Amino acid sequence: MPGTQTKTGLADEARSAGATIFTLGGIGAAFGVASCCALPLLLASLGISSVWLTGIALFAAPHRQLLLFAGAISLAAGAILLWRRRQAVACGPKSIFSSPAVRGLTFAGLLIGLTLLTFGTIYA
Repeated sequence: MPGTQTKTGLADEARSAGATIFTLGGIGAAFGVASCCALPLLLASLGISSVWLTGIALFAAPHRQLLLFAGAISLAAGAILLWRRRQAVACGPKSIFSSPAVRGLTFAGLLIGLTLLTFGTIYA
């Protein structure tokens, strides 16, 4: 039937959506970790005010280790799901998450999250 999908198709869509969701979660956690020291330093070196990060930094500072752990796990899970989806894209049906643009943005998000997490760890 034209409107139905197989179990494999649904699993591939869920894997693709999961990669994007884990990547967004990892970016959020990495942003919290980097908001204390790395982002203000980076933004100040670019001549951009970082006063707006004060509220985020005050909230994130007590939870730094948890955010670091959650960010690392989320980014790793997003990378694994994206890699597995890339291998299965030739076999599965097309969905919005399997388009090259979304996969590229997810990969770019993984790199941004990894960079934020690394800078947040180094400049703490």
